[in-house]
Amino acid sequence: MVPWLAEEAPIYDAANLSYTVKLREAKWSDGSEVTSEDVAFTGRIIEDFKVSQYISRWRFIDKIETPDKHTVVFYLKEPMAIFEERTLMTPIIQKKQWAQIIEEVRQKENPEKELLNYKVKNPTGCGPYALKEWRRGSYLFVEKNEHFFGEGQEINGRTLGPFVDGVIFSFYGTTDAAVLALKKGTMDFYWWHISAGYIGDLEKDKNIQLFSNKRSALYYMGFNVRKPPYNDPAFRQAVATMIDPDFIITRILQGHGDKMSSIIPDGNKKWHCSGLPRYGEGLDKASRIKKAYEILSKAGYTWEAPPVTPQGKLQNGKGFLLPNGQPMEKMTILTPPADYDPMRAMCGTVIQEWLRALGMPAFAQPMAFGALMDQVKKRRAFDAFILGYGALSLDPDWLRGFFHSEYDKPGGQNMSGYRNDTFDRLADQSAKAMDLAERQRLVFEMQRILMEDVPYIPLYNPHIIEGVRRGKYKGWVSALEGIGNLWSFCLLGTE
Repeated sequence: MVPWLAEEAPIYDAANLSYTVKLREAKWSDGSEVTSEDVAFTGRIIEDFKVSQYISRWRFIDKIETPDKHTVVFYLKEPMAIFEERTLMTPIIQKKQWAQIIEEVRQKENPEKELLNYKVKNPTGCGPYALKEWRRGSYLFVEKNEHFFGEGQEINGRTLGPFVDGVIFSFYGTTDAAVLALKKGTMDFYWWHISAGYIGDLEKDKNIQLFSNKRSALYYMGFNVRKPPYNDPAFRQAVATMIDPDFIITRILQGHGDKMSSIIPDGNKKWHCSGLPRYGEGLDKASRIKKAYEILSKAGYTWEAPPVTPQGKLQNGKGFLLPNGQPMEKMTILTPPADYDPMRAMCGTVIQEWLRALGMPAFAQPMAFGALMDQVKKRRAFDAFILGYGALSLDPDWLRGFFHSEYDKPGGQNMSGYRNDTFDRLADQSAKAMDLAERQRLVFEMQRILMEDVPYIPLYNPHIIEGVRRGKYKGWVSALEGIGNLWSFCLLGTE
């Protein structure tokens, strides 16, 4: 965590359950001063309008005080560990610009919708750039903010600019058109993940430099644990054992990704727990089948023709029977279509084949993304699915949202329907653990439980590959989620 608009790290007062934040001397892009009133105004608007994107970060705030124009004091209703890493990461709006707008939208039938859809002609900000022009679907032009508080300042060991007059963000309708622009030199930076199919050609171009960085992402296979056999941890462990992570990385991602041993990716060094069960790790196909067969047999599953003979030889498994003696019904694995995400679609296909080798009637079914989400999240009528989260928050509180029983409801974040009383208790404790070491211990234990129960099987974490033209700009900063970050845009200059 790096203080940005804040002058220093917030000061916590356990007795009063409060945080005091000191602001830097800063100005908005229109030249007026940034004050504590702007911060308090932002928080109160989020709470008053229940702004959906931010309200979960603010609903535990009891009150906000502004003893002077550079000091903000937040009083909490209860201890909440996400305050620093989530609440204090909220963008701040200018009270002067928004006060009248707020009064107008309050009178509307749906104030939040009116607020979020309000079109501001000349938005103000206090970052390194200010919006100059935006033509929807074509380009967005930002110019250097002459009032940026960070210019010339050393923050986190870096002396900041900006050192360029502005940035034009052009929008391209297809990947082919964007990659061609990078190759022709009409684009300086390709700010999107470059698919594996383009990388070989771009690597040969001496005018292009590629950057590869880890992501804070999770691509996974999830189960509907509300019904058998998917509610059986032994069944889910067997499925996890059949999945070959090396094949996924080398053949599907073509080496541009990492295997995952936990729900939290290893690039999140502060919260990732190592040493967890790694199902199928290092096993060849025959060994995976034998291990999965062993897990299922011990749990009471049988076959009309088992995949492993009494002599230990492999054969095609047939007639997979549940512990109650009933044949397993068709297992449908929902995936996005190949034109939306070829990697997830291909994972569904290969997992289908791996499970069939065990005798399971598994079938991958590509589905339009919106329909897939409706089926999984709202209707909750599914067996298994393959989805992903990109750019996960570094704060691990999302684990609670994904797996706490409270969120197992139509439209809720707990899409698998996972319920575990011990996990719920640890998740609730972690949300209120103000001591870092104690919170880490709780989050690590939560990861251990999830990897034992595997309601989600982590499949891979793709690298983000980005390209720039050589010889024009210097100052790119590699970080988790790539070079398109705040540090790069504050340090970029011509070579």
